[in-house]
Parts: sequence; C-alpha cells; structure tokens
Amino acid sequence: MHLALRYVTTFTYDTEVSESHNCLRAAPAETPHQQLVRYHVDVAPAARIVSHRDYWGTRVDSFGVVGKHTRLTVAADAEVETAAPPEPGEGGPWRQATHRDELHEYLAPTPHATWTDEIAKWAADVASSTETVAELAVAIKAAVGEQLDYEPGVTQVGTTVAEVFDHGRGVCQDYAHLALAAYRSLGIGARYVSGYLYAAQPASGASPTAEEEIEVSTHAWVEVHVPRHGWWGLDPTNQLITGERHVKIGHGRDYEDVTPLRGVYHGAAESGGLEARVKMSPKGLEHHRVTTPPAPPRRRQSQQ
Repeated sequence: MHLALRYVTTFTYDTEVSESHNCLRAAPAETPHQQLVRYHVDVAPAARIVSHRDYWGTRVDSFGVVGKHTRLTVAADAEVETAAPPEPGEGGPWRQATHRDELHEYLAPTPHATWTDEIAKWAADVASSTETVAELAVAIKAAVGEQLDYEPGVTQVGTTVAEVFDHGRGVCQDYAHLALAAYRSLGIGARYVSGYLYAAQPASGASPTAEEEIEVSTHAWVEVHVPRHGWWGLDPTNQLITGERHVKIGHGRDYEDVTPLRGVYHGAAESGGLEARVKMSPKGLEHHRVTTPPAPPRRRQSQQ
C-alpha cells in the first residue's frame, strides 16, 4: 500500500526564547515490509539538520535554533510502501521460551511498563489457557482490549500502568504499556512501537471509506518476539495484527525511547501553545514549505 504522511508540530511561546535544541523522530522505519520512498524535514526558523540512528535503530533528526524566536514549526513529509507481514508459526510452548542476550532490555520493567503483583496475576490467568507464544501474544492483546476503554484526556505521560489498569481507561500508549507489562511479567520479550495507523477512527482501526486524506494521531502498538520467527506486531488498541495500514516510525522499551519530538530552550517563556497535526493519504499530499512568520512592526516611541 502506498501512503503519504505529513507531520507538523508548532510551538508558540508567550515571550522570546533562544538556543532551542531538538530531536525529531518522524522518519518511517525501513523494514522488510516497509519501504521509505521519500522523506524531507523543514524547520522554521531555518536550522541545520543533522541525522543519526539512535541506540534502538530509529532515525533522529537533530537541529538547533540559536536566535530569538516566539514560534517553532517542524514539518516532516514522507511516502512509504507497506505490505502486511507474514504471521508467525506457533513459536513453541511459551513456558519453555528461551531468550537471547540481546532481548534482556525487552524483558525488564521500565518506568512506563512496570507491573504490579495484581497485573502479573492477571496476565498469568490470561496465559493459563494458552500453549504457544503466538497464542499467548493474541490472548494478551485481546485481554488488554477488554480491560481498557479508549478515552482521550484521562491519562498523561506520567500515568503508571497500575493506575491505567485500575481505572480501566486510556489511549493507545496506555494499551501498549499495559500489554508490555503483561508480556514481560510472563518472560516474553516485547517492545513498544511508535507510528501511525491509516484509520478513520483511532479507537476502532476502521479503514477509511475511500482513498481519502485523513487526519490522524501518533499511534502506538507492540511487537512480541516469537521464537524462529522474530518480531510480530500486535495493536491492542484496535485489536488488530499490524498490517499494511500501520506505518512504523521506531521502537524501544517504552514511550520514552521513541518520543516524536523532544527539546529544550533558553528563556523565561511558559510552555505556550502546542499544535500537532498528522495527515495521511494513499494519493499523496501537497508539500508546503514552512516559513518563519514576519516579525510584528515595532511601535514608534513618542518623544517626551
């Protein structure tokens, strides 16, 4: 499937700031089932962009704006070709799953995926009716969907998995973190994935009714390690096996490893306004270069 994406984030400050340094993770990953056709980043005020791969393999575009400014706009345009990955075999009995040393980081608890005894018992109860790693992966995905109701605005980045589990509400990041905690509590390697889903509704994953341009939000799902197969993507929020409508940006232990845009600045401004928009289309999107807005005219001071 061919998909075009346009990611635009604008920060507006209530007073001038300077020396803004930022790291952007918006480039679609290149995998056996996802080919990056085109990618371009614009920044206003204009800045030199330096790119590298982070520890987890995600592309990072770093840039700094030294001069004073009251608004920062970042736009990333991309086109990808995607295909549905093959589903794994059974993967063997999950109780006998062995893990290579390189998986240890995806087995340990992290700040956003730390499980309690209650969560571990819940995961064990779900797993008790399964035999293979693949069966377990699907069962946990389904259980997370039953445990949580999709409700934006009820959680924030610092909300713990235990709080999400108790309250039974959250958004895609919360679904992914609860799934990670469940898998890892059972000794199954799992990692957090950040990306986009070409879907009409974020909570249902339904396909758009036509090949249309739609506005979406950053999405999150998980990848579970299945022996003799590798990483297998599952979307607990939408109860899907990841397919051609999922566009992967990167992966890590949890949200902190793949935050879309992170930065610091020098100045006394408050957080100011934030506007983030993502558009997707199978037909392509018109590219508009972002520009720095003209400075407001200075008021002429009257002579005393």
